[in-house]
Amino acid sequence: MQIAAKEIAQLLGGTLEGDGDVLVNRPAKIEQGGTGTLTFLANLRYEHYAYTTKAAAVLVPRDFKPTQPVAASAIIRVDDVYNSLRILMEKFGESAQAAAGVSAQSFVHGSADLGENVTIGSFSVVEEGVKIGDGTTIYPQVFLGKNVSVGIGCTLYPGVKIYHDCVIGDNCILHSNVVIGSDGFGFVPQPDGSFLKLPQLGNVVLEPDVEIGANTTIDRATMGSTYIRQGAKLDNLVMVAHNVDLGEHTVVAAQAGFAGSTKIGKHCRIGGQAGFVGHIEVADGTQVQAQSGVAASVKQPGTALYGSPALPYSDYLRSYAVFKKLPELYRKINELMKKR
Repeated sequence: MQIAAKEIAQLLGGTLEGDGDVLVNRPAKIEQGGTGTLTFLANLRYEHYAYTTKAAAVLVPRDFKPTQPVAASAIIRVDDVYNSLRILMEKFGESAQAAAGVSAQSFVHGSADLGENVTIGSFSVVEEGVKIGDGTTIYPQVFLGKNVSVGIGCTLYPGVKIYHDCVIGDNCILHSNVVIGSDGFGFVPQPDGSFLKLPQLGNVVLEPDVEIGANTTIDRATMGSTYIRQGAKLDNLVMVAHNVDLGEHTVVAAQAGFAGSTKIGKHCRIGGQAGFVGHIEVADGTQVQAQSGVAASVKQPGTALYGSPALPYSDYLRSYAVFKKLPELYRKINELMKKR
């Protein structure tokens, strides 16, 4: 894809300074900008790169006041640099999308219902009763089990596996090797100490606008559904157990884990490697620091937690300030004991 700086300014509603005809063919970080790239300055800690970058064009805030000449051929002033960059990245991404059509090397069951402009890549399998919405792109080696429903405008990257009866809402993005609908970890202990499997008969429902990172797994419910609510974003390597209900527009960083039947509220922010025990409820707007362990329900909306087991954020910081001094305190106590 190649686009002129003046077209970018028009697309973003920005103000152009410099050469509007200079061509851009890809985005780049400001410290790595090269010929034909477009870069951005959103954090003034990187301002010095604006005077040395080799990028063709640079996005800057409207109120940016350079202290020396900017090196790029074109400057585009915008209201919101990050959101403008998002729009441009989306446009560049469109040019990399696979062309619509069903590969002759894929398997699509005769009962499957495909919408318009659906793409299905090589070696993908679409089983009996599957429904796929208009404009959805399915990359190679994707598996859709019986009666799976995939909405409009979704993207399923290579290796995605969706088990039977699961539902994927409109405009969802599933990255490589995501597994949706694998069995929940349900076993019944026996008198002899062995375990027998409890059948997992529910499904998983992803509401619209959900994005799931690579290698994340979401287990089907024992009964009913495991829910990922509208607009939620899960990073790579996240584990969601059976019957979890993850709230709207909640974001979860990599390697976090949710035990069965946990309910997470709306607009929560969960740090990497955080863990949640089962059968608890977490209030809307809760923030959980990385590597924290949440072992009890959180009832107060907007609570910030830290530690394992997790404590209120400020309490943890005060406790940690004492904890890290314990060796020195222990030494002083021993010295005092010897003087008795």
